[in-house]
Amino acid sequence: MNYHNITKDDMLNGDGLRVVLWVAGCTHQCAGCQNPITWDLAGGLPFDEAAENELFEEMKRPHVSGVTFSGGDPLHPFNRSEVFRLMEKSKKLFPDKTVWVYTGFLWEDLKDIPEMKYADVLVDGEFEKDKNHNNLHWVGSSNQRVIDVQKSLKENTVCLHE
Repeated sequence: MNYHNITKDDMLNGDGLRVVLWVAGCTHQCAGCQNPITWDLAGGLPFDEAAENELFEEMKRPHVSGVTFSGGDPLHPFNRSEVFRLMEKSKKLFPDKTVWVYTGFLWEDLKDIPEMKYADVLVDGEFEKDKNHNNLHWVGSSNQRVIDVQKSLKENTVCLHE
């Protein structure tokens, strides 16, 4: 898996101050995407041991609320195994911190993947430029949903994050 950046103390991609891993690779290629540089699976840098150490060192900081996986698309099939491994490790090392995932895929297509249990919040759906509004919170377009994964799995329905 390749990545483009690790953002620290991010306030735009989930609750609180977060660490964001910007993963390379996206086949959705939404018109008006804010990160087209991340579409190429071979773009960016290899996610190596040093990058992983940087990610988890940042998560140790007491004011950090959790980690967010964005991109590109962290749930592109090429990225899934590594992202799921990092999600699981995040929950084991920091059980009180949250894991957010941004993806162009829909919850309905992901909910039966066992590793989704390591996510707390999933922001799903492709960005739609004509549904972009300045007053949206945590999403780029109004068709995207901010889903409470744990509650959705428990209740077997889509439960939105509050």
